Amino acid sequence: MSTNTAQRPAETEAARAWDVAATVCDPEIPVLTIEDLGILRSVSVLDETDEGGRPAVEVTITPTYSGCPAMDAISEDVASALATQGYADVRVKLVLAPAWTTDWMTAEGKAKLNEYGIAPPSGSAPLRTGPVKVGMSVKCPLCNSLNTRELSRYGSTSCKALYQCNDCHEPFDYFKVL
Repeated sequence: MSTNTAQRPAETEAARAWDVAATVCDPEIPVLTIEDLGILRSVSVLDETDEGGRPAVEVTITPTYSGCPAMDAISEDVASALATQGYADVRVKLVLAPAWTTDWMTAEGKAKLNEYGIAPPSGSAPLRTGPVKVGMSVKCPLCNSLNTRELSRYGSTSCKALYQCNDCHEPFDYFKVL
């Protein structure tokens, strides 16, 4: 299991920049912020300013998977949000290591997924040293039944699977444990 080491910075200006970046929503799941997802890794204020004394910042994010198509939009949204709040030069850095895991999602983010109709990941990501553990049931976010079945390993995005509830018969996305 990978532990999320991302934390809101203690330094005042960096904390203010973190708070701004943390408001950016995922374009594929607009109820989740990048902080909810755990892809916001760090924010630091650089020792640079523009002519007006506005600080430069660097924001580090980790994609949910290396081919995630949302990262360009997220990077642009982070830069725009920080520029709107007075940061002169915003640099968004993508890092692939350590690899993102659903263990980094916040409890609030998982609750938001459920309220939105997407079953949140359950359990912890397995260690990548042997067979992949297979979850036995996924709770329906609509009626809370565990009587569900996987329709497709890939749902509306690669990090989700498509399930159907056998009780209420509604299809729903399940955010896979990664």
